[in-house]
Amino acid sequence: MKKNPMKKLISLILSLCLMAGIVPVMAESTAAAQSLTSESFPLYLTVNNIDSGLKKTLWFLDGVKDLPYVEANDVGQLIEDLMGSATGKFTYTSRSEGAVTTVIRERPAEGAIDNGVYATFDFDKDTITFLDHDLFCWKENSTTVLDVTAINTFNADGEPSIFQKVEKKALDRYGDQLVIRCGDYGIDLVERDGKYFVPLQILNDFFFSPGRNQNLFFNGQVLIMSDQMNTANELYYAAPTGQRSAELTEFGYKELCMMLDYCYGLKEAHNIGHFETLLHSVTFDRILKETDPAGADYMIARLIFDYLDDGHSAFLAPSYLAGPVKYDTSFGTSVTKMFAESERYAAARKVYYPDGIPGYEEVGNTAYITFDSFFTPNVNDMEAYYREEDVNAFPDNDTIGLIMKAHAQITRENSPIENVVLDLSLNEGGMSDTAVFVLAWLLGEADISVENTMTGAMSTASYLADVNRDRKFDEKDTVADKKIFCLTSPYSFSCGNLVPCVLKDSNRATLLGRTSGGGSCMVQFVSSAWGSSFRISQQKRLSFLKNGSFYDIDRGADPDYQISSPEKFYDRQALTDYINSLY
Repeated sequence: MKKNPMKKLISLILSLCLMAGIVPVMAESTAAAQSLTSESFPLYLTVNNIDSGLKKTLWFLDGVKDLPYVEANDVGQLIEDLMGSATGKFTYTSRSEGAVTTVIRERPAEGAIDNGVYATFDFDKDTITFLDHDLFCWKENSTTVLDVTAINTFNADGEPSIFQKVEKKALDRYGDQLVIRCGDYGIDLVERDGKYFVPLQILNDFFFSPGRNQNLFFNGQVLIMSDQMNTANELYYAAPTGQRSAELTEFGYKELCMMLDYCYGLKEAHNIGHFETLLHSVTFDRILKETDPAGADYMIARLIFDYLDDGHSAFLAPSYLAGPVKYDTSFGTSVTKMFAESERYAAARKVYYPDGIPGYEEVGNTAYITFDSFFTPNVNDMEAYYREEDVNAFPDNDTIGLIMKAHAQITRENSPIENVVLDLSLNEGGMSDTAVFVLAWLLGEADISVENTMTGAMSTASYLADVNRDRKFDEKDTVADKKIFCLTSPYSFSCGNLVPCVLKDSNRATLLGRTSGGGSCMVQFVSSAWGSSFRISQQKRLSFLKNGSFYDIDRGADPDYQISSPEKFYDRQALTDYINSLY
């Protein structure tokens, strides 16, 4: 560990023991207490637990086998293997000088904007310093500091595929230096026998999870890289169950408090100064400090559902030490209220559409587009939209495909459509990429702003969409010349809230219904040091830009015209008449 101020006293005791002839016993005891061992473990990847073919070395201190460390000189290579670029666009390397190890992210391309971005581990100060955390974790296909799109939007020939960003309208404001003060939480970056070690979980918290939304799960037998764990993962739960070691219990509590303090994006809105204070005030700390993993997992679940209660945060799976047990995951007040609203609107919709509502419907001069989740099955293959010849072959649950079908109908020859209504009244959110596509279709360009409250970074980007699949991004890909309306309810959440907020801010669409359900933060998949899996609202907040300032969208978008009764959302003949009366 750190240089121990008691070493002189220990040396004196050893000298006295030498004179007393009892050094062998003391030497054996000291060696046992100061042991340092390493072991290599196979690395599996999230897709069906595929064996990567790699083995990774972890270190263990003092015989504690459930609290792994990574040797400082290996950190760069581990990050490279798990976060690096398959195309060689950037690499991660480690450089050590005494008690300081620097991991540098470099691009071979001269003049690259993020060339030489680094993270520094100071083992004397117990700190991790990022020159620019957002750039250090930047994905290779991103073109803005805080990219809201995760899909690779280029084909094999380097052509824009479905999406195109308008470079002249991109605005990036880079973040400040970020210092993770592990020592303030009683967490050691360890020195032992001239070597330096970082707890594996710290890399999850500030490198893998924010950088790739992945966690490196360790069960004592294998390493599994995945965004989340679930109870069906037989490989993960093949390890023996049991109690947490005292060392893991102590470290895990401190690390949980630190991770949430830095990474939870609604901490200020929830009036949480420090998570340790909150956990103590609700007495969860007592059980979290006990060695029982099931009790500790349950406390995380209750913290999320009772006290965070934000819709995005959720407990996902218990630690391997607890086994694939089930927990009471009853929701808190806010989420329960939101689900109650969804049931009201779903019941009203069923009255008018007992066999299910169509994705596209025309009522007179008005086109209705309805979907309850933003989703594309082609997340890794945008070219699939070009290979399909018949636009009507796309299923309604494919948001991008549905919009393409609707566009073909609305823009057909002699089309009667004057109004386009996007019905998000039962939309629970989903993939932000598809929300960008919908907005670009409705408005011609989709302007999206994101702010990272942990680093201070801000980014605005504008996107175009190739809706008619001609590989051109032009006025033929939008219905912006129509009158645009959007139906929202208290259940319109996350991306179902982002879209109406952007539409409202554009001043080119009319919102109908009730205030949308909010949800401004992007989701971050995280884990505990003992291996439980959960997700939180992270520090990256979806926002809108006004007068040069960023405002998050967590409170939802207010309608321009209120519709008081859920039944009136789905009586579309009456709604069409009402819409036509507005102009």
